[in-house]
Amino acid sequence: MGLRARIADELKATVHGGDLKLERYEGPAGDPGLLGITPGDPAWRVHGHPTGMLTGGFAALMLQSLHPLAMAGVHQHSDFRSDPVGRLIGTARFVTTTTFGSAAAAHEAIAVVRRIHTRVRGTAPDGRPYRADDPELLTWVHTAEVRSFLEGYQTYAPGASRLTPAECDAYYRQVAPVAEALGAEKVPGSVREVERYLTRIRPHLRATPAALDSVRFLRGFGRTGQERLVVRVLMNASVGLLPDWARAELGMRRPAAVRLRWDRPSATVVGRTLEWARGPSEILAAAQRRTASPPVDD
Repeated sequence: MGLRARIADELKATVHGGDLKLERYEGPAGDPGLLGITPGDPAWRVHGHPTGMLTGGFAALMLQSLHPLAMAGVHQHSDFRSDPVGRLIGTARFVTTTTFGSAAAAHEAIAVVRRIHTRVRGTAPDGRPYRADDPELLTWVHTAEVRSFLEGYQTYAPGASRLTPAECDAYYRQVAPVAEALGAEKVPGSVREVERYLTRIRPHLRATPAALDSVRFLRGFGRTGQERLVVRVLMNASVGLLPDWARAELGMRRPAAVRLRWDRPSATVVGRTLEWARGPSEILAAAQRRTASPPVDD
C-alpha cells in the first residue's frame, strides 16, 4: 500500500471510524437537509474545509473547556480519556451529518444527542448543579464551536475563498438551527452578536483544573509518533484561533511571531497533505448529488 493510501485510511479511521456512512448523504433526491444549504453557501464552505475544521475543532475544545459547568459535564461523564478516537468520531459524524446529511439523518443524529444529554447531569466542583440539556450551556457549546470553525476557515482557506463580513453573518444564521434543535436558546446569529455574547459570558469563564488537564491531554494525544506529531502541529495552530483572553486564561503564552511564522505554515502543510491523501470528499460529493437532483415524485 502506498503512502497516500496509508494516510487516507488512517484519516478515515480516526475521523470517521473507517465507515463514511454515505447513505446519510446520498438521498433522498432533492432533500435540502436540515440547513437547506448548497456548495456555495458559507456553512457548506466552512464545514467542508479540512484544515479549518481540524484546527477549529481543537480550538473549540479549548474554548469550551473554560465554562466550569460545561467542563464538569465532560470531566464527569465523557469517555474522551478512555476512548478519545471514539469521541472524535462521534463529534465529526454529528457535524457532517447535520451539515451535509439528509433532513431525516440530521434529525436522527440530533435525537440521539438529546437522549444522551438527558442523562448528563451532576454537581460541579464549585457546588453548582449542571445538566447537559440546559439551554444556556447548549448555547455556549454551540457558539464556542462555530466561532472556532469560522476562525479556522478564515485563517486557512485561500484568500479569495474567505468569507466576506456579510457571509460570516450568514454562516452563523445557517448553523443556528442545529443548536436550536438541540435545545439552545437565543443563539447568536451574526459576528456582532457572537462577540457581544462572548463579552457577556466572559466573566463566568475560567480555567479550572479539569480544563487545564483536558488541554494537556489533547496536546499529548496520539496512538503513534506520527499521529502525536500531527496533533501537536494542529493544536499549536489552534491556539492562534482563540481570543486573546482565552489564550491568557489557559496559560497559552505562545508568541504571536511563532504563531504566524511557524504554527500557521506548519498546519497548512499538514492540512494540504491530508487533503492530498484523502482526495475529493466522498461525503461532499454525495451531498452535492442529493441536493442537485430533482425530487422524486411519489
